[in-house]
Amino acid sequence: MPNTIELALPKTGIPGLIENWRSDLLSGFLVFLIALPLCLGIAMASGFPPMAGIITAIIGGLVVSRLNGSFVTINGPAAGLIVVIVDAVQSLGQGDAMAGYRYTLAAIVFASVLQVLLGVFKAGKLSAFFPNSVVHGMLAAIGIIIMAKQVHTLLGVKPEAKSLLGTIAEIPHSIVEMNPEIAFIGIAGLLLLILWSVIKNHTVKMIPAPLLVVLLGLALERYFDLDHVHKYMFLPDAQFLPHHEFTIGPSFLVSVPEHFMSGFYFPDFGKVANLEFWEAVVTIWLVGSLESLLSASAVDKLDPYKRNSNLNRDLTAVGIGNMVSGMIGGLPMIAEIVRSSANVNNGAKTAWANFIHGAFLLVFVAFFPHLIHEIPLTSLAALLVFTGFRLASPKEFAKTMDIGLDNFVLFIVTIIGILATDLLIGVLIGIVVKLLMHIARGVKLKNLFTIAYHVEKDETDTYHVAISGAAVFSNFISLKSLLANLPEKKTITFDLSEANLIDHTVMEFIHDFSNEYTHSGGTCTIVGLDDHEPYSDHPLAARRKNLV
Repeated sequence: MPNTIELALPKTGIPGLIENWRSDLLSGFLVFLIALPLCLGIAMASGFPPMAGIITAIIGGLVVSRLNGSFVTINGPAAGLIVVIVDAVQSLGQGDAMAGYRYTLAAIVFASVLQVLLGVFKAGKLSAFFPNSVVHGMLAAIGIIIMAKQVHTLLGVKPEAKSLLGTIAEIPHSIVEMNPEIAFIGIAGLLLLILWSVIKNHTVKMIPAPLLVVLLGLALERYFDLDHVHKYMFLPDAQFLPHHEFTIGPSFLVSVPEHFMSGFYFPDFGKVANLEFWEAVVTIWLVGSLESLLSASAVDKLDPYKRNSNLNRDLTAVGIGNMVSGMIGGLPMIAEIVRSSANVNNGAKTAWANFIHGAFLLVFVAFFPHLIHEIPLTSLAALLVFTGFRLASPKEFAKTMDIGLDNFVLFIVTIIGILATDLLIGVLIGIVVKLLMHIARGVKLKNLFTIAYHVEKDETDTYHVAISGAAVFSNFISLKSLLANLPEKKTITFDLSEANLIDHTVMEFIHDFSNEYTHSGGTCTIVGLDDHEPYSDHPLAARRKNLV
């Protein structure tokens, strides 16, 4: 019975283009249709000019695809970095949006240098230091923040609040004060996205939902004549409305320069000596690197050929792309999961699909910028509200709760920490709380950051990996490095009988490693868990050894 490991691997480089150009061309074109509206929306939500998102995706396609260590990932701006970037623009600009934009470009350049160094020194494994629940809490908090900020744009209202919590509190006011025609366009787009998410027909789903939202927005923009400033009356006889006269016009449309070359801006390094500048650098570096590594790993699991990306090379390539992007006015990029998933589903075989999607974007913005100007902002806000909801959906809360109450508490603490402070401090709060949890469970301080294990190879070519003491997120990086260097297609046995505590992050890592090793033709088994008590019924829940 055939399986995926028997598939002939696609060639890479120019031979790969010659061999797979048909499938990669089709997928690259379809991903371009998805990427165009998302790039515009992400850029605007980040406080950058709309063209910045397009520039980022073009560099991700044309430059990074030729350097990276992955096969079917799509590089470009991501919703997960919106919060980081908009915070940097606001804190560095201090009310001057253009100044904040150019200072943030400088922060992106410095962050990209750190990213390249991370990849060159093969430090991609450091992503393991972040507990899974903290990472999921970070993404859920980002989703909540995106929804809170974009729902105002969707309703055609500009909030007056400057703080995040104030913006959330102002949502009821924006609902009451909504611009009806603008809100109709946005809500129609949001309903279309919801409808598309429940359709099961694969052929129909080949049509990208973001493209349909933009086309619907373009049609309604024509109907409501957003190209010209004018006033209109809405339900003039309704007593419950605070007012009945509303104004619409080009200010509700995407603003782009008439000429492509006018969309480039250059960084301002004038705040290099400021502490808040370096806080922005570190946050962009850490969050961008972590998201890119996690996304690239997730896409590897979707690849029908089960190819494993070289994550360190991928991180280096993304860092180089970010350096170029920051120098000419673009956003930071990552290996973006939604577009990468679509790329796999559309039949892409090689990194040339990423290149082709970038090439299509370049051609479109160079020759048809006027079409971009006709897109209503509320349509892009609908895309982002839907993206934010997917990051922070009730399913994400339920999934974390299933793993165990300890993980759920950590998930909630991280979300609250980020909403109450900022992204970097919130994530640090989550990590500290997790470490305190382990100490409360009896993990010795010296064992928090060092793991005890030994590896033996017997006469049958079997590797026995025995772990003792505590195996937790903060100490298993060395074990992860060792496992990465074991030869393929052998037999590996994990013996956890002497491990006092194994947390969820390590359980999930061992599970994923076992599956990937087996897919590559090896054999992997886990023994020694019979005397351990799990903290929940989830198969990968944290567990503690019974002392009786």
